[in-house]
Amino acid sequence: MLTFIEEFAPHLEKISEHFLADARPIGGSLFRIHRDTRFAKDKTPYKTHAGAHFRHARAKDVHAPGFYLHMEPGNVFMGAGIWHPDSSTLGKIREAIVAGPKRWKRLNNAKALRTAGCELVGDSLKRPPRGYDPEHPLIEDLKRKDFILAVTTTEEDALAPDFIKRFAKFCKTAAPVSEFLTRALDLEW
Repeated sequence: MLTFIEEFAPHLEKISEHFLADARPIGGSLFRIHRDTRFAKDKTPYKTHAGAHFRHARAKDVHAPGFYLHMEPGNVFMGAGIWHPDSSTLGKIREAIVAGPKRWKRLNNAKALRTAGCELVGDSLKRPPRGYDPEHPLIEDLKRKDFILAVTTTEEDALAPDFIKRFAKFCKTAAPVSEFLTRALDLEW
């Protein structure tokens, strides 16, 4: 996985020079392999998956715009966007959607995303967020707590010699939505 991260760096740089492919074993793009078992009944020490997050250079953690790769037996997927942002960050994204609804809709309905099998996934509120019109045409997007474009793939695809190119193609396809989210947070694209 560390080799993949290192070899993905030039591909990522072509998408945006502000996102990092950091191949350090600790503190880089690779998620730790140990589970947090402090409050879990299952004390199994290791995760059953490998994950890598290619986040914005100014980001401090996983709750930032980025690209993600998840590899686990029977569950391989690629993601782009932002997962569980804090309330301030979420507010900025919602305001950007309200300020540019046509652009947001155009980006999310792009033919390239549909062709690639991408879908917007993640958690959402049951009710509209406070201060937003429940009749807003994009209320379902404004209720989102996560803004993640995801596409699943197979273990066979993940093991193919050209998988790094496939992942780079997914990231490039998802880049316009990631750029919208990144700029909504006043970060460089």
